[in-house]
This record gives sequence, structure tokens and C-alpha cells, in this order.
Amino acid sequence: MARKQKKPPGMTTPRRVSRDAEPKDTREERRAVKKLRDRYAPRLGWGGRFGGRAPVEDAGTVYTGPTSQAGAIYPFILGSGLPPRGVPVGRDILTGELVCVDPSGWTGRYTTNPGVWVMSQPGAGKSALVKRICLVYSAFGHMMCVPGDVKGEYTQLVGEMGGSVVRIGDGIGRINPLDSGPLKGRVHSLPADRRQALLDVLNGRRLETLVALLSTNHGLGRRPDEVERSALDTAVQVASAAQESGSDPVVADVALVLRAGPEELRTKLAAEGDRYQDLTRSVIAGLDNLVGGPLKGLFDGPTTTPLDISAPAVSVDISALRARGNDVVSAGMIATWAYTYSAVDSARSIGLMDRKLVLPMDEMWRALRSGPGLVDAMDAISRLNRVNDDVTIYVTHSLLDVEALPTETDRAKARGLMDRCDTWVIGASSEEELGRVTGKRSLTGQERLMIGSWSSATSTGLDIDPSTVDDEGGAADTDDGGARHPGRGKYLIKVGARPGIAAALELTATERRLYSTDNNRRRAPGGNG
Repeated sequence: MARKQKKPPGMTTPRRVSRDAEPKDTREERRAVKKLRDRYAPRLGWGGRFGGRAPVEDAGTVYTGPTSQAGAIYPFILGSGLPPRGVPVGRDILTGELVCVDPSGWTGRYTTNPGVWVMSQPGAGKSALVKRICLVYSAFGHMMCVPGDVKGEYTQLVGEMGGSVVRIGDGIGRINPLDSGPLKGRVHSLPADRRQALLDVLNGRRLETLVALLSTNHGLGRRPDEVERSALDTAVQVASAAQESGSDPVVADVALVLRAGPEELRTKLAAEGDRYQDLTRSVIAGLDNLVGGPLKGLFDGPTTTPLDISAPAVSVDISALRARGNDVVSAGMIATWAYTYSAVDSARSIGLMDRKLVLPMDEMWRALRSGPGLVDAMDAISRLNRVNDDVTIYVTHSLLDVEALPTETDRAKARGLMDRCDTWVIGASSEEELGRVTGKRSLTGQERLMIGSWSSATSTGLDIDPSTVDDEGGAADTDDGGARHPGRGKYLIKVGARPGIAAALELTATERRLYSTDNNRRRAPGGNG
């Protein structure tokens, strides 16, 4: 029998402590540790029966196979994420990660040019996305330039950015299509060789602007023929040379030169007397139409408020023209686009400006249907945006807008605009529309299903809170009973041939206040926009 050992002096026997006497926080910690052990397996797996514990960690095995078979293992429905640089759009609908767009920064890496094509059904939030891009790029140093704001939706945004807003309309202001912009008063101070070169370029732009305006229904209703164009060219040069230093000719001056028929003009046309009158009668009447009738007060004098190219943003607000009809709006768009881009290009040519532009071409369906003048202008801008690194954003509802042009030549130019846009942003669209898009940009079956669900009235996807956005992504107006587009604020971003990234736009409180595209709805509660 073992003898009981004696305790050393000073040593006491420990007493067992019941769990009830254990501190509460210690018990909670022990439970939390046990809960974690039950949730996560150790490195070699759980032990015990059916635990799958492995004595050695598996290094993994690599398998290869064709996409037709491997697709059953991994369906490849998610594209790789975009770099978190540029303009933050929102969260990826499928993964929750941040999605950014950076057309300027992507050029040369992911894309070949900084053009962006944005399309979706009305009310899906196109304008909100475009304004977000413009606002952030302005912070990056680009100049936001809105050459023709048909609805006046950029006026408040440009104003709060400290920009320059030029308004055109009844009693508000007018624009001279032949304005020399920042070259005014500077051309004659240049050396003779450079001065003549700039004057030739400037007069060429003036001629193209007049040809485009005469093509509208309020001009000739057709493009001037070769004889009329030659007469216009000479008349523009004569009218420009007759002006004093620091002033520009106006449309009426060109008409006066054609009526007077100077020897230089008659010699060029090889016509005298009645023959000269027959050749110039139509074009003179077309110029008279541009300064009278429905267009009176718009192009019949010097520019009321010139663009401030030193401002952080510029906009030409032509919303007042909507009351005069679509033909007047079309003429206004041609004149303002030509004037704005000519002013910017002229400033660059003499070193007054070296900033990049971000150009939102909103209401593109109006531009495309207004005549060949704007199609040619957009085509010229899109060909130069890579050289200047100008971010040009074309906004439209449908690819059918391109097919609505009157001639195949114009339709081919408009298709070229789409082809030169390597970044496409596609919002809610019908299945028929997506079929047309697939002819331009490859869409997978999953991408088409996702975009189609955004256009469905029964869509239950990740909808944005109705209190955050309105028809085009601005502040919501719920007086209409809360009706809203199911795909509002959702976009599929296609960069080159990469798989699309689906993102949901999230607006800040300031953006919800500024991104309003229907001012009438604010003033008339219960309106439908």
C-alpha cells in the first residue's frame, strides 16, 4: 500500500472551482473559441468519423481541357475586374467590388481610343453616369465642354463648377456662326505667314458651318451644289477681309457680298448678268432664311456672350429653342457645335489652351437626324480625340438612331463613330436591341439575360433605392406614385473584347440634387416627365 506523501511546508491543497463560480466573460470567450472551431476546419481537416482528416496536406492537381468541357466546371460568366482607377461608378452587381471607368487612362493599354458609347432605354440613368464622368474628369484637369445642351440639364452643374454658360434663345442671346472665338483680335498680331495660315483655316471652318446650316430645313433644305459652295467660299473670304481688326463677319455680310457680285466672285464663277443671278439666287435666299423667319434673333449678329475657355467647364444652353420646333433645334445644334469646337481648336492652335476635353454628346438622336452637318462634325471630332486625348461620350437610346439618317454615306459615317468607341456602356435594353448590339459588340448569353432583366417591368434585381435617382439618374420625384425604371442606374461596361462588368451607380447627396434632367417635372408635381 502506497504511503501518503506529506505536503511540503507552506503548500496548500487547491480546491476545485465550480463552473458557476467561473467569471462570465471567460465562459463567453470559451464558447466563442469553440464556435470558431466548429465553423472552420483545421489545416488538415476535421478529425473523427467521417471527418475527412488527411495526414498530409494535398499540394493540388492541375487539369487541362477544352472550354466546351471545362465550362461545365467553371462557367466563365464573370469578367475580370477593371483597375480601380479613374471615375468610380459604383459596385459590381455580382461581386460587390468597386468598378471604375477611365477611357483616357485606358487608351494604349486596354483600348485604342478614349471614345465612349452609352446607350439604354429612356429613364435608365444615362445622363447621371455621363455627368459623373464629366465631374470627376474635371477634377482630374479635363475641361468639361457641352457644345449644345438641348434640355439645359448641364447648366446648373457647369454653373456650380464655376464654368461658363452661354445661353441662346429668344431675348437671351445669339451666336455668330462665323465667330473666330479666341482668335478675335489676335490674328493680326501674328507673323504674316502664320496669320495667313490661320485665316485660311478659320475661313474654311466658316464655310463648312454655313454649308451645314444651309443643309437644314430652314436654310436650303439640301446641301449646296459645287457652284454654290464655290461662291460661298469666295464670299466668306471677301467678307472676312473687309472687316476691321478685331471683328468678325456675320451671315448677313456674306449675303451682301453675294448680292453685290464683286469682280473677283464673278470671275471665279465665270458668269455675268442674269447668269450670275441664277447661280447665286438660291444660296442668297438660304442665307436670308438663316437670319430671318423662325431663326430670327439667333444668328443675325455678333455673339452675345463669348465662351470663356479659361473656365473649368463651358456649356452652350440651347434649351430655349425647343419651343421653336425640331428644325430650329437642329440648326442651333449645328451652329453651337461648330462654334464651340472651333473656339477650342483655335485656342489650342495659338497656345492659349493645352487642357484635354471631356465632351458629352447627349441627345445624339437629335444630332443624327438634324442633317449631314452634325454627322460630319462628330466624325471629325472622333478622329482627333485619340491625338488630343479628349474623352468623347456619345449618348443615345438605340442603334436605330444611326439608321435613321437620310443617306448611306451619312449612315456609314455614323457607324464609324460606334466602331471607334472601344468602351461601351449598355443599360436596360430590349432583346431586339441587344440583337443589334451583338452585331457591334459580342455579348454572351448571360450578359444579354442580365441586361434584358433590367428592362423588364418585373425585374427584381439589385434595384437602387427610389429615393436616390430620377428618370435619368437625378434626384427622384415620387409624386407619380413611385413609378421608376427597373434598370435605373445599372450598366454593363464593355471594354474592347473583354467580358462585361455589371455595375450599379450610387449617387451622392450633391449629385442627387444636381443630376436633374427634367426641370418641368420639378415645377409640376405629379408630372410624368
